[in-house]
Amino acid sequence: MAGELIFEIGTEEIPSDYQNDALKDLRRLAESLFKENRIDFGDGIETYGTPRRLVLIGRAVAEKQDDALQEVTGPPKKAAFDQDGNPTKAALGFAKKQGLSVEELDILETPKGEYLYVKRTIPGKPTEEVLSEMLPRLLADLSWPKSMRWGSLGIPFVRPVHWILALFNGTVVPFEAAGVKSGSRTSGHRFMSPDAVEIKDIQDYFQKIREKFVIIDPEERAKVVKEAVLAAAETVSGTPMEDPELLTSVTNMVEWPSAVCGSFDETFLSLPDPVLITPMKKHQKYFSVRDPEGRLMPHFVAVNNTLTRDEKVVRKGHERVLRARLADADFFFKEDRKRPLDARLDDLKNVIYQADLGTSYAKVQRFKKLSEYLAERVAPERIEDIRLAAGLCKCDLETELVMEFTSLQGVMGREYARLDGHPEEVCLAIYEHYLPDRAGGELPTSIVGAVVGLADRMDTITGCFAVGLEPTGTADPFALRRHALAIVRITEAFGWDISLQDFISQSINILREEIAFDRDVIFNKVTDFFRERYKQMMLRSDHKFDLVEAVISVQFDHINQLRFRIEQLEKFITESREFESLVQTFKRISNILKKQDQAFEVDPALFKETCESDLWEAYGALKNDVQQLMKGGSYLEALNLMAGLRKPVDDLFEGVEIMAKDRPELRENRVGLLQELARFFSNLADFSKFSI
Repeated sequence: MAGELIFEIGTEEIPSDYQNDALKDLRRLAESLFKENRIDFGDGIETYGTPRRLVLIGRAVAEKQDDALQEVTGPPKKAAFDQDGNPTKAALGFAKKQGLSVEELDILETPKGEYLYVKRTIPGKPTEEVLSEMLPRLLADLSWPKSMRWGSLGIPFVRPVHWILALFNGTVVPFEAAGVKSGSRTSGHRFMSPDAVEIKDIQDYFQKIREKFVIIDPEERAKVVKEAVLAAAETVSGTPMEDPELLTSVTNMVEWPSAVCGSFDETFLSLPDPVLITPMKKHQKYFSVRDPEGRLMPHFVAVNNTLTRDEKVVRKGHERVLRARLADADFFFKEDRKRPLDARLDDLKNVIYQADLGTSYAKVQRFKKLSEYLAERVAPERIEDIRLAAGLCKCDLETELVMEFTSLQGVMGREYARLDGHPEEVCLAIYEHYLPDRAGGELPTSIVGAVVGLADRMDTITGCFAVGLEPTGTADPFALRRHALAIVRITEAFGWDISLQDFISQSINILREEIAFDRDVIFNKVTDFFRERYKQMMLRSDHKFDLVEAVISVQFDHINQLRFRIEQLEKFITESREFESLVQTFKRISNILKKQDQAFEVDPALFKETCESDLWEAYGALKNDVQQLMKGGSYLEALNLMAGLRKPVDDLFEGVEIMAKDRPELRENRVGLLQELARFFSNLADFSKFSI
């Protein structure tokens, strides 16, 4: 039999940007705890949420735990019985501990001998009994970016808990958590229907929560918000701007949404669009509105958490608040325009970037040099634009608007650079050098922005490592992991064949002009850091661990080549019948060479057996062809050619004693032959990494 579970945690308003992750965490933890407690939950667990509640629904939860099979091994038989076959204290103690008599114990035969043994079935407990322990743990184990404590309670949670609804098959699951006892009641919308209501089962819950003006499903609520915003904008013949981030944020701020369209003074339209959009979005959570030609209109759409009794009053309230925000933005913009953007570069001398790494001005000068270094290798014809963009890209940090609205960094730099008459690609680069601004985010489209962004990030990474600010565990205050992945993604996207090691070295050399540190130690740490980030990125792309390791172990410098090498090797593994044999052959070579710390030359005159000369001739016949294929990027063809050496190598192992004890000249020559082959194979991958 299967039963129904309803578990709702009622709270004060949860921050909107916490809710999506919390619901994922709730589902993950619940499924883990059900499995841990041997309780089947059918097709899965459903989670729902609003600002005031997190909800877990199980529609087919088993009514009891699965039985558990317990196996316990006791003392050895020879220690459990004396010479006359009588039980010793060891046997009696083990039996007592298991609640059995000695006669009820079994004997288990193992490779190490015979042991006393107990095997029994432990009946599962009723599910409601397990839930009384499991649900409080579920509440306590939810993780939050920031938690709070209240009253004398020791339990941390995102916000104070006001009620807990916990029903299994219509019966309350009794427990207490966060100072609240579980019950059968839930609360409705804070303003429109705040009274508590009794719940009987899942169907009753969904019906009554709807009657209490709560749309419990975030996906349904998002659809309602989107439709309401669209309808409100249509009242002024406009269209709301597409903004998934804002839609999610607003959805997580309301339980019963409604929308109203307001307006602002048309004179504000003289400001650049970002100056208007940002205060509306970031501070007020308003949707900006565009006309059919895509121009910003003097209107906005606000989403409310209630049905409005008098729309005019509500509209005026929103307009009054926004008017003050836009007036501030207009003032800051006009103040900023009193000085050109490039005049603010010297202002960065008064801004500390990091105590050990100096000012923001010093950082700009470092990555400006690094940008020039990169430009000479990937875009020498754009070096002047790159130099100019690097010098301007942080200047907007000292503008009034960016200090007020930090999300406008880069955006206002672009706008002010345009107004100052700088080339468009330089203006675009000021904004795009921050891209990608999040994991998996949009990449820069311009060469200038990409080069400056790479240089800025590399300076940040090497600088932080040099002063001991490398990431530890989950702590990464300077987002170095994200910066490393951004460098990899941008390099891949533009196909730039640059040496990562030279890039790191150049950044370190520039940094050492200002601070002292152990160059080699930092170089190795940063290189290993990039290698690990690249490996994790490829593993998340469903490439197998040994495949990625096999490639990056032999070559981790020219990033633009790595993915193609991995994919070609993966194709070879899938298509070639020779792969497993080739790996085993290479491992055989590697095992012999592990004990050799001296390199030997190959002298064909010392070959004594036909298998030696056959292998050397086969190797010589394809060596140049393989090298040319690799040089041209034809890695799959190179691998297929290299696979032709498998049989001659196997014949060598069958035909001669590699480590000839009485003939050192033969031994060294044969080891030299294997060393030559190992170097040859390692041009593409370290086949010893494969677990075959």
